[in-house]
Amino acid sequence: MSRLAKKPLKVPQGVEIKVEDGMIKVKGPKGELTQELLPYVKIEIKDDEVWVHPNEEMIRRKADWRRARMFQGTYWALVRNMLIGVTEGYKKELEIVGIGYRAQMQGNKLVMQLGYAHPVVMDVPEYLKVEVPQPNKIIVSGIDKQAVGQFAANVRAWRPPNVYSGKGIRYVGEVVRQKQGKKA
Repeated sequence: MSRLAKKPLKVPQGVEIKVEDGMIKVKGPKGELTQELLPYVKIEIKDDEVWVHPNEEMIRRKADWRRARMFQGTYWALVRNMLIGVTEGYKKELEIVGIGYRAQMQGNKLVMQLGYAHPVVMDVPEYLKVEVPQPNKIIVSGIDKQAVGQFAANVRAWRPPNVYSGKGIRYVGEVVRQKQGKKA
């Protein structure tokens, strides 16, 4: 059971939130996000606060009550992420470690040389912004936390850090513990 979900979410200035037709819509200065609303929870908007409650009309058994409490915490976190996304946005930074490993933007495509016989080309979705300020640094930003994290994970999956040499793509600040390797 989420203790945070018992507290209201403050709606920042310039942000508009609506619940209609089973969808939550949040509109702010950086853009607009929508999320499907399951019938286990109901969302109330009072003044500048958003409350997430279990939908008592859906609760018939004890298992339904547990499911409603689970979704209460989940939707509280989803709405909070949407509010932060439309006001501040999200950003993931990746660094490429390895001789000859590099990245560059070509139009709307991220092209990476990662030690394969061919370059790795990834299409960047229109709702994300990808920058390559240096050949060994990639910055993924956007308003949807899930989309930013998933794209960064997809980029990292092409060459995860090697535990013996340390080469690969890692998040900035990620600690890669290196193994010693063979001893003669």
